[in-house]
Amino acid sequence: MEFQVRIPFVDHLGFRLEHWAGGEARIAFAPAPEHLNSFDVVHGGASMTLLDVVMAHAARSVQTDMGAVTIEMKTSFLQAAQGPLVAHGRLLHRTATMAFTEGRILDANGRLCAHASGTFKYVRRLPTGPASANALRPGAATGIATD
Repeated sequence: MEFQVRIPFVDHLGFRLEHWAGGEARIAFAPAPEHLNSFDVVHGGASMTLLDVVMAHAARSVQTDMGAVTIEMKTSFLQAAQGPLVAHGRLLHRTATMAFTEGRILDANGRLCAHASGTFKYVRRLPTGPASANALRPGAATGIATD
């Protein structure tokens, strides 16, 4: 299964979407040496990105025409993550504009390595291409120059 939207950073990390439906998502991650910290275990930043992406996908799985941006996220690291990992995300509750989720990372032995909760805001997708780059420039929406 492929990600519905291209996320270059996720491509770089090599995440693999395995399930995405009904308020749930599952993503596999086979960490490479460049994803490790000085203790030779998965870097916390890679784990947090994995949790962020799996929770956002759980939120988006019930409304695929919208994007979901992270409002807040809390992560607890329970033990060092090593080897192939699987992240599970679940939508706990949603309103018209917000999604409340949880995520967890398990190692190949099924041990819980990290847990997170996150709040996401549903947003319409911005257009892509050269014209959209100008839309993101400060002051573009108002015509007021900020640089």
